[in-house]
Amino acid sequence: MSFIETGLSFLEGLALIASPCILPVLPLVVGASVDGGRKRPFGIIIGFVLAFTAFAMLSRKLVMAFGIDLDVIKYGSLILLALFALVLFSEKLSDKFSRLTQGFASFGHHFSANAKDGFFSGIGIGALIGLVWTPCAGPILATVLVQVIRQESDAGALFLVASFALGAGIPMFIISMTGRKIMKKFNIFTSHAETVRKVFAVIILISVGVIASGIDPQSLIHGKGGITQARAQEAGLQDALPHPYPAPELTGIEAWLNSQPLTLQQLKGKVVLIDFWTYSCINCVRTLPYVTEWDRTYRDKGLVIIGVHAPEFEFEKNKDNVAAAIVSHNIAYPVALDNNLDTWTSFKNRYWPAHYLIDQEGRVVYTHFGEGNYAETENNIRYLLGLDKKADAGATGTNESFTRQSPETYLGYDRADHFSSPEDMKNDVPENYTAPKFIPVDHWALSGSWTVGAEHITANTAGAAIQYNFTAKKVFLVLGTKSGKPVTAKIKLNGEVYQSLNVHQHTLYELITQKESGNGIVEITAEEPGLEAYAFTFGG
Repeated sequence: MSFIETGLSFLEGLALIASPCILPVLPLVVGASVDGGRKRPFGIIIGFVLAFTAFAMLSRKLVMAFGIDLDVIKYGSLILLALFALVLFSEKLSDKFSRLTQGFASFGHHFSANAKDGFFSGIGIGALIGLVWTPCAGPILATVLVQVIRQESDAGALFLVASFALGAGIPMFIISMTGRKIMKKFNIFTSHAETVRKVFAVIILISVGVIASGIDPQSLIHGKGGITQARAQEAGLQDALPHPYPAPELTGIEAWLNSQPLTLQQLKGKVVLIDFWTYSCINCVRTLPYVTEWDRTYRDKGLVIIGVHAPEFEFEKNKDNVAAAIVSHNIAYPVALDNNLDTWTSFKNRYWPAHYLIDQEGRVVYTHFGEGNYAETENNIRYLLGLDKKADAGATGTNESFTRQSPETYLGYDRADHFSSPEDMKNDVPENYTAPKFIPVDHWALSGSWTVGAEHITANTAGAAIQYNFTAKKVFLVLGTKSGKPVTAKIKLNGEVYQSLNVHQHTLYELITQKESGNGIVEITAEEPGLEAYAFTFGG
């Protein structure tokens, strides 16, 4: 985790002031701040931040452990918000709720010499607000959760979520303090308390309806896609960057395959597509048929594709391994070996695969990360090349829609998570492990003798096995052998033999393919010592 990531999380929290989910919370924050002492707004914000952080961390654990659908959490929070509105509508229920929150203040008597300032009751109210608001915070919260899941430790994840929660809490505090002064100044709010409560209730219910419908409020003002997207469409590019920037130069390239060394400076006047990939990444592998087809179709028309091979594992730095993958995937365009991730860093890239489209003036005008958006990318290539007819979406493939599936899971101790064997994982030494009777969803376990290294695990004896409780249609595992000689691995699905796999090189192997996505236990048993396993990935 870096200071940059922490700063981004804080700024993303601040950005939530523009979220449509802020609307149902504002009346709750302002209304609760009016009652009680001067310290109540501080209590509300502290409670809000604590609940927000606790909810995000708990969500991380539950979602990864049990495969809970995030939509269930989102709509559950909307139901709670609607119940809040009903409480505001009813004077009787409002009184009961006030007595309930007063209980938090009474609890605070044990910890504070002044229980009448409303600080502890504010913490209770803030916590309740935080719990019902956080799940529906939209794409910004989703972005933060991705950053949180990427962290190697719970401490790092907690620090990021706390930074995000603090960023979200500061605008809340300003609103609570300002709203308190305004509402104290105008007697109408206190003399017509029941009417004010009902107006707030209506605001909450309307907001719940808008959020549940999935309507983007900005689209009602600017039209679908917003101002930036409209301007991009006028320019002829789809999903174009609002501010194109000069492409960084290719730096630190250790070797070139299929080409002499190239620079972006010498390629000015050409349309260039930079594809960051690595050969054992399943997402990259699924993208390659589209990239190779673009190369065949548009090379003679002025397109230059450069595959920047940015290794994730040590064995992917081997030039011969990359060369074999190039042949396997019929790649004819230049491939640059960015073994020290210098070009990756200069582009500030963070994803496999990642596409950067550069125009004839050397500016990055479009980016896409991950799979999908093939038709959009190809249409942008065609536009920059001056080709009028749009690409056939059917020919290039539409974006796939995936059901919930297990996340990528690393086995080496540097990034290992969700390990379920009862024994503690021992680093770099042989250890005997046992598989538990129950393995939670998206968790894995070992049995037999294994040595856990930084990047991978190695079977020390025949019969050593890995089990993983997955949810997906397809299961992949990066495998290799310690000696370089072939090793046989027996694959079972739910206790039944599925196939025998001949592991003869370090690469990605397909273990299971089901007719439909589903839950199951995959077991990989080394029939000889020396089997190495790196990371599970999954597909639809």
